[in-house]
Amino acid sequence: MTKHFNKKEIKPARRSLRRNAPLAEKLIWHYIRKKQICGERFLRQYSVDYYVIDFYCPRLKLAVEADGPSHFSSIKAIKYDEKRQKHLEDFGISFLRFTNDEIYQDLENVISKIEERVKELQKIKG
Repeated sequence: MTKHFNKKEIKPARRSLRRNAPLAEKLIWHYIRKKQICGERFLRQYSVDYYVIDFYCPRLKLAVEADGPSHFSSIKAIKYDEKRQKHLEDFGISFLRFTNDEIYQDLENVISKIEERVKELQKIKG
């Protein structure tokens, strides 16, 4: 069986992303770490195949992404994100995406949206 999750060969990249996290990611992490959202565990910089997810709840298969300016800088970047998200959705992973501006300007609403989605998925998963 092929291993798709947290491949050893990209562990250094995941570690680097955690160490050099942008402020937007640090703000979200402060509110979702240690099972603060409905008792669900989130992981930082979790990988599926060669794609790294900012935050991931394995039980609910929920990815939370903080998208900075580089995600909107070119058509190529937008197409890459679409391809990446489609590939990860093939694993049954659902997405919540927020721009850095949303996080900086209305963090309370961002956390509320994460909590709402977690509750929805908890009802489905049981």
